Amino acid sequence: MATRLVQINMKARDDSALGGFWAEVLGWEVSSEGPGVTNLEPEGFVYPDPVAVCIDLVVSPEPKTVKNRVHVDLATTSTAHQAEMVARLKELGATLTDVGQGEVPWTVMADPEGNEFCVLEPREVYRDTGPIAAVVVDCADPRAMARFWSDAMDWTLHKVTDQAAVLRSAKDVGPYLEFIRTPDVKSVWNRVHLDVRPYPGDDLEAEAARLRTLGATSVDLGQNVPWKVLADPEGNEFCLLTPS
Repeated sequence: MATRLVQINMKARDDSALGGFWAEVLGWEVSSEGPGVTNLEPEGFVYPDPVAVCIDLVVSPEPKTVKNRVHVDLATTSTAHQAEMVARLKELGATLTDVGQGEVPWTVMADPEGNEFCVLEPREVYRDTGPIAAVVVDCADPRAMARFWSDAMDWTLHKVTDQAAVLRSAKDVGPYLEFIRTPDVKSVWNRVHLDVRPYPGDDLEAEAARLRTLGATSVDLGQNVPWKVLADPEGNEFCLLTPS
């Protein structure tokens, strides 16, 4: 049994407006599975497929109060492309932001609701990822996160050090999943989190139990839903969706 990363769940004050922003950024299609939910995926995409990690924006009245522990890094193909993308993002409503990054070759920005993301300088490793180079998670112990997430999912562990752990789909397509060591301590529930999904024919309860044996814990946010809400060993919430 195993899961795989299928989407990012991002809370929003206005899911439709924020979804429109990210659709323009990524060049993806917009749909909605119901009121208060906006779904983004590449044109012609057949869900789920590791070639892309989709984005679900879900309306929430709770304000953003701290830096997100999960964000996306956007890929570029040249320094000129990076500069052009930053300029275009500003026109769409993004702003430059300072999260203490200092002098770095990438550009840190925030979307219209304040969600941080990075526009990377060109890197060969991200040449075939699509518009999202990586989904990045802040953590205290990349090695521990690598152990949990590489056992939880069928993604391949590419690198692990005291500072970072890097995974990618076993099919070697789509964005990377990166755990980056940071000094920040998790203080509130994550407004941006990962959604993972078992394969068809797998048992949801059995998979949830397996993840708990690896170090996950059950989370009660008052939800009444068909999927499972869990947290990884550092307390980052994630959803275990129904098999598909």
